[in-house]
Parts: sequence; structure tokens; C-alpha cells
Amino acid sequence: MKIIVGLGNPGEEYEKTRHNVGFMFLDQILRREEFSLDSKKEALMVKKDGLIIVKPQTFMNESGRAVRKILDFYKLSSNDVVVIHDDLDIAFGEYKIQKGVGPKVHNGIKSIEQSLGTDDFWRVRVGVDNRQPSVNYGTGADYVLSKVSKEEVKDLKVVFVDILKELEVALGLDIK
Repeated sequence: MKIIVGLGNPGEEYEKTRHNVGFMFLDQILRREEFSLDSKKEALMVKKDGLIIVKPQTFMNESGRAVRKILDFYKLSSNDVVVIHDDLDIAFGEYKIQKGVGPKVHNGIKSIEQSLGTDDFWRVRVGVDNRQPSVNYGTGADYVLSKVSKEEVKDLKVVFVDILKELEVALGLDIK
């Protein structure tokens, strides 16, 4: 069994922000599925064909707490975890699938590493950096909390299809 965790912040104000790329990815692959609250009420989950697909409902900085509870409940290890998240170190439209390698700074990933006691889990690092050099966007935190444009949403959907194909092959997952 594998756990696919999409990182994001709960609530309407965070929908379609760069920081919620993990949630957007899960929304696309589960268009026809209903998320349901788990017994701990810290995550929205779908169990499907040997997969547990999770949207933590803690805020980003506490994502590890929800992931840890699910791993403990199902008696799984960090090797069973795939985390989809935004990455400001990667250009928009690009992605990397890596184990144990993450962005310089990402509080959701940091929380998961602390809760699991390891960085030994798969990450799908989705690039969200689309900043233009001559424009001041504020801090990196301000930028990742900004909304993606309609055009960027279309582009992300294409990227998500590519990620799905690669996950299915590289990790032997069947995500439909």
C-alpha cells in the first residue's frame, strides 16, 4: 500500500494558490472520487486500489502530524509515502520526482520529516516559480500564497498528467 499526500492549506482563501499545488494535483486525479474525513479529522482521504490518497487538513506547517497518524494507523513506513508539493526552487511547469531530496525551505516538508524522523520518502517537487525579474513579488512566502492565473492552471493540468504517467511507471502505482 502507498500513501500519496498532496500538500496545501485548507480553506477557500488558499484555493488555487501556488502553495496548494499538491491539493490541485489530487483534485485532478480524483475528479470523480469523493474525499471523506478520516477518523482523526486531520486529513481528507480516499482509499482506492492499494492507495491512500490524502489531503492533510492541518495547515501546511503541521502536515507531518496528519501523515504520521495515517502511517501509524495503517502500519506503514516512510518508504510508502509520496508527497506532492510546490517548489519555489524549480521553474514553473517543471518537476522532479526524488527520494530524500527537497527544496531549501518548505515548512510542510520540514514538518513531515520531523514527524517521521526521516527524510527518506518520495517527493514530487512541482515547480511554481514564474516570477519575472523586473517585478517585486514580496517574499517567497508571499509569492507561493499568490493565486495561479487561469493560463497557469491549464499548464499545471498538463504537468499533472506527465507526473501521473511517471509515478505509475517509476513507482509501480496505478493511479487513475
